[in-house]
Amino acid sequence: MPTPTSIARTLDRTRTVPLARIGNSRGVRLPKEVLARYGITDSVVLELVSEGVLIRPIVDPRATWDETFVEMAAEREDWSDLEAVAGDGLEKLLW
Repeated sequence: MPTPTSIARTLDRTRTVPLARIGNSRGVRLPKEVLARYGITDSVVLELVSEGVLIRPIVDPRATWDETFVEMAAEREDWSDLEAVAGDGLEKLLW
C-alpha cells in the first residue's frame, strides 16, 4: 500500500482526467493512488459547490465521543431537567 509521502510525490493537487462514456452519462475514473489515499471503495459523495463539483469519500456518519462532546458544549443546551425525566419509567419498556 502506498504511503502518504509516495502518493504526494505521485499526485499533483490538480489533474486533468478524461470523462468516460457510460450510456448517456459520463464518468470520472479515479486513479488507484487517489482511491487508496482517501479510502474510497465503492461509492463517493458528489457535492455541487460554487467552484464546481466536489467528489469526496463517504465518511462514517457516526461521530466520535470527542466530537459529540464538542458539539454538545457548543450548543449550550440546558440539561437541568435530565434528573426529572430519568425516573419516567422508560427503561422498563420492552424495545
